[in-house]
Amino acid sequence: MALAQEKNHTIDDIYALPDGQRAELIDGQLYMMAPPITIHQRISGALHATIYQYIKSRKGSCEIFAAPFAVFLNKDNKNYVEPDISVICDKDKIDGRGCNGAPDWIIEITSPSDPHRDYGIKLFKYRTSGVREYWIVNPQLKSVMVYDLENEEKSNQYTFDDNVPVCIYNDLNIRISDLL
Repeated sequence: MALAQEKNHTIDDIYALPDGQRAELIDGQLYMMAPPITIHQRISGALHATIYQYIKSRKGSCEIFAAPFAVFLNKDNKNYVEPDISVICDKDKIDGRGCNGAPDWIIEITSPSDPHRDYGIKLFKYRTSGVREYWIVNPQLKSVMVYDLENEEKSNQYTFDDNVPVCIYNDLNIRISDLL
């Protein structure tokens, strides 16, 4: 008896979704996305504002984008993600559709329904796609997992009360509890 085969999806399937329905595509597998909860939006907005002000105050060349923002990780038709926050320092990667290639820094805020996707599938995908830094912010555990993928793939776990150092910016630390 043959095993059932899962459909290998493409970016065309993402764009064919009904209005209001969001999904991500990782190596041809479609992952549906639930609407974010309130704490998720609070954290995302506060982080975005903090990082935006940091970049602007230093006249930095990087740009920050909040979800929904299309990231075509491998410049293929099998990978499409919408990180909660993307920081992109190579302006040549940005066009009218989104980011073509790996952002320099990605922040994902876990949802209660599926935190494992951020800790497993996305961590592997971001690491192999060239993302330099990856944060997983977990509101339920009040923790921040920081992966410095550029420097020997070091990782550290912090609480919301810790000053969390940003790997791609030597002089930026963020304390999540101060933002809420």
